[in-house]
Amino acid sequence: MEENNENSSFIEDIINGMFDWVRVIDRQDNIVYINNSMAKAFPPSIKGKKCYAALGRTEPCNNCISRQTVFEGNPHEKEEIINGKTFSVMSSPVKNRKGQIVYVVEVLRDITQMKQLQREIIEQNHKLQSNLSMAKRLQCSLLPKGLPENKIDFSFIYKPCEDLGGDFLDIFSIDEDRIGIYIADVSGHGVPASMLTVFLRSAINKKLLSPAQALEQLYMEFNNSRFDHDLYITVFYAVIDLKQQKLIFSNAGHNVCPVLFNTGRFEILRSSGIPISNWLKNPGYCDNTINLIPGDRIFFYTDGIVELRNSSNEQYGEKRLLDILLGDNTGISDSLNRIVESACEFADIGNTLQIPDDITMALLEIK
Repeated sequence: MEENNENSSFIEDIINGMFDWVRVIDRQDNIVYINNSMAKAFPPSIKGKKCYAALGRTEPCNNCISRQTVFEGNPHEKEEIINGKTFSVMSSPVKNRKGQIVYVVEVLRDITQMKQLQREIIEQNHKLQSNLSMAKRLQCSLLPKGLPENKIDFSFIYKPCEDLGGDFLDIFSIDEDRIGIYIADVSGHGVPASMLTVFLRSAINKKLLSPAQALEQLYMEFNNSRFDHDLYITVFYAVIDLKQQKLIFSNAGHNVCPVLFNTGRFEILRSSGIPISNWLKNPGYCDNTINLIPGDRIFFYTDGIVELRNSSNEQYGEKRLLDILLGDNTGISDSLNRIVESACEFADIGNTLQIPDDITMALLEIK
C-alpha cells in the first residue's frame, strides 16, 4: 500500500510539474482533478463543477471531445478559446481494470502565440505569392511578341518548373534584313535565376551584327556587375541575315546546340565557349556562319526537355526529340506541342506543372 501511495504521489508530482493545464472529468462531466498550473488560472471552486460551467457555459460544448472520447474510447483533439486565449485540447480515456472508461483526462496547451505566428506566416505567404505572380507576369511580358510574318515563321514554348524560370529566349529585328535570336539557361531556379534573365535581356547589345562580340560585351557586363562566382548563364546567340541568306552564331556554354534541318538536310550548330560568368578574364567567343535556304527550320532548346526521366531513370534524350521534330511536316507550333506531349508521356507526367526543370523551346522557319 505504501508503494502504491509513493507511485501515486510521484505521478501527481509529474502532472503538477507540467506547464500545460491538466484536468480529469468523470462520465457526468464533473471536474474531479486539476493540476497546479490550471489551479493558478481558475478559482479553487472549479473542482467539482461541470467542465463546461468552469468555462462560463450553461451547457456542454457542441464539439465536446470528452464525450467523444467516452463513447468511442479513442483520443481526440480540438482547439478551444478560453479567456481570450487559444488552447489545444487533447482528450484521452482513462479505463479501470475491467476496461471500462471511467474518466477522461484533458491536457490543455496554450497555443495563442503559435496561432498568431501561423496567421502572420500565412499572411506573409499570401504577400509573397502575390509578388511572385506579379514577377511571373513581368517575366513573361519580356518574352518575344512577334516578328514580320513575311520573313520568317516563329513559335516557342516556355514552361518554367517554378513560378519564375531560369530559362529565357528572345527574338528581335536588328534592321530590315537581320533578325537576332538567343536562348539562355541560367544556373538555378526561382527568384535568383529570374533576376539573371532580366539582367540578360537588359544587358545584351541587340545592335551588334556579330554574336561573338555581343556575348563578349555581355560577359564583361556580367563581371562588372560583381555577381556571385556560382552564378552563370549559358547563351546561344544567332543573327539571321535574310538578305544574304546566312546564319551567324556563337555559343556561351549552351550545352544543347540548336539544330538546322530541311528536306535532306540536317546540321547541328556546334560551337564552343564558356558560360557568361566571372571564371576567366577573356572568354574568347568566335562567330560561325552557315548558309540558309527557304524552308530551313532551326530548333532552339534548353536541356530541361531532354533530361526528363521515366520510372526506369531513363532520359528522354535528344534522339526521341529529333525523331518527332524531323518526322513532322506540320506547322511549327504543332511540332513543339507534340514534343512536349511525347516527353510528358514518356516521363509519366500528367501535366507540365510537374516538370522538374524549365522547358524552353523555339522553332523558326525561313520563308
